[in-house]
Amino acid sequence: MDGKFITFEGGEGAGKSTVLARVAEKLRALDYNVLTTREPGGIQISEAIRHIILDTNHTAMDAKTEALLYAAARRQHLVEKVQPALTDGTIVLCDRFIDSSLAYQGYARGLGIDQIYTINQFAIDACMPSLTLWFKLNPEIGLKRIETNSEREQNRLDLETRAFHEKVYKGYQILAERFSDRIHPIRADLTIEEVTELALNEVISHINQ
Repeated sequence: MDGKFITFEGGEGAGKSTVLARVAEKLRALDYNVLTTREPGGIQISEAIRHIILDTNHTAMDAKTEALLYAAARRQHLVEKVQPALTDGTIVLCDRFIDSSLAYQGYARGLGIDQIYTINQFAIDACMPSLTLWFKLNPEIGLKRIETNSEREQNRLDLETRAFHEKVYKGYQILAERFSDRIHPIRADLTIEEVTELALNEVISHINQ
């Protein structure tokens, strides 16, 4: 029996990583077999690529270089960690996947959503999530959260302008409309408990379909 591949998406400061960990904990308490992972990263090779991409010293990185590095990290992570888990019937909760590339590099960087989609189809061999939760939050609120969170990993994307993050938000809006059967928006301006409950309900409903 194949597992379920569920991804958590959103702009900086949307809280998706925190909610993912909470949802996983609640699912395990209900005896579901759950694997949590993240992009870029999740395994040794992809974590090394993550370091290159997000290093604050790498501000000269070209947008196409960035897109290709994400796709490379995604490929290795998929074949080494995600697909074996799915084959074993595991529920995989992944912090970011292809939609991040479509929103950040495709739309916000101006490389084109369709172009980035094509690059990533080569990388993932059409292995798409069956459910994606988009944590929908005004970019201004997300950036304020980042400023007050001293424990959060600081990365190169935090150096971008608010206009860039507003484009990312717009990119996710476009994707949510284009892939409405797969991408489900979650209000991320509520309390962490409320957001977790909304996300958990979506995940359990999807698993039980």
